[in-house]
Amino acid sequence: MFLKTSFTTLIVGVFVVYVLHTCWVMYGIIYTKPCDRPRGDNCITPFLAGNPKLQLSIYASLQSNAEGGHTLIHKEENFDVSSKFERIVNVSLPKKTRNNGTLYALIFVHQAGLNPWQDPRQVHSVVQLTTYMLPKPPEISLISGEDQKQGQKRDEQKKKQRDGNLATGTGAKAGAASSPDHPVSHWRSRLTLNIVSDHFLFDREYLPSDVHRYLRVFQNGKKMVYLPLLFVDELSNRVKDLVEINSTSTELPLTICYDSISLGRLRFWIHMQDAVYSLQQFGFTEKDADEIKGIFVDTNLYFLALTFFVAAFHLLFDFLAFKNDISFWKQKKSMVGMSSKAVLWRCFSTIVIFLYLFDEQTSLLVLVPAGIGSIIEVWKVKKAFKIHVFWKGGRPTFLVGGKLPQLITFRKVHQKCSPDVFFRYCSKMLCLVP
Repeated sequence: MFLKTSFTTLIVGVFVVYVLHTCWVMYGIIYTKPCDRPRGDNCITPFLAGNPKLQLSIYASLQSNAEGGHTLIHKEENFDVSSKFERIVNVSLPKKTRNNGTLYALIFVHQAGLNPWQDPRQVHSVVQLTTYMLPKPPEISLISGEDQKQGQKRDEQKKKQRDGNLATGTGAKAGAASSPDHPVSHWRSRLTLNIVSDHFLFDREYLPSDVHRYLRVFQNGKKMVYLPLLFVDELSNRVKDLVEINSTSTELPLTICYDSISLGRLRFWIHMQDAVYSLQQFGFTEKDADEIKGIFVDTNLYFLALTFFVAAFHLLFDFLAFKNDISFWKQKKSMVGMSSKAVLWRCFSTIVIFLYLFDEQTSLLVLVPAGIGSIIEVWKVKKAFKIHVFWKGGRPTFLVGGKLPQLITFRKVHQKCSPDVFFRYCSKMLCLVP
């Protein structure tokens, strides 16, 4: 029974298993089993269920542990976890940060009216407000053909010289300090925060491992209570929002965005954020990671799921088409009814398209099928022209069976046919000649 299974059935079966496994994994990420017995000892109740008065405080610091040297940049009193808001604040940059240093943001959610360092039931998170990246390429003016930034700097220097300002040399040094070949510190102008607003009851026996690192629990009598789940969305940090920091940047704007989030979306976002971080550890640059972030940030999740299924079926149909094409040409013993020139032209055009897609750095979803199709077209040309490759002394030798495979096939058919059959077909063809 197994030996009679076709290759097509095997491919479709593997594809169905892959899709079902992917759906099961996604279901395990999004769905979290709640506690069945709310009054049981295994349940972990949310701290937000008591509607406490909370406050959001954000500090800037040169160190990630905030042992002194922190500066308050924003405070949101009467903080409501279910209310969405957006604030724009100006952050003063220390001298160390301006000299290609790092700056951190310390985000605290604590009881209103208390210092976050004195509140035992506070939750906090640390995130970098700066990142290192190569400077953006200069913008060239299509009219003058020169760098617009250099032109602006030149105009400013001329104006300062006319005014008698001797600070022109400082500006020139600041411009020369930024080398396009070395990474420099960039300012992340957007900070996105999320808190799970669902009053979800966790079961200690089925606690998700991805949420465990964000969970802070304390004992309240006989009950276990977990503090608000604070999440910093680093997928929203895009390259287009980065601002290059130089020695003259004393103050830069920071957009603080807050919105509540569901538990399922939080778990999905944690997995995607960890995946992007792993790619960066393997050598992906900030720009490479930004393209992956755009897939999740700029696209609706439902549309993203639909795109996944469409892409999966696209790959399935591509490989089934390759399989049928190979089977057809394997069984073909002659070129009767087909043009060898058309096969040669199709091979040439397919290779040109593949090289163009490769040069444009197209997605692998399109590039891989195009490459496989090019290899199949080369194999078709080899079979159509009966090209044989022999290796002699480490050098390939090509042997072509005939210049026109149609004539060779016609001669073979003529040899197999009797003279009467041959002349009968020839007489029918001569009748068509005027």
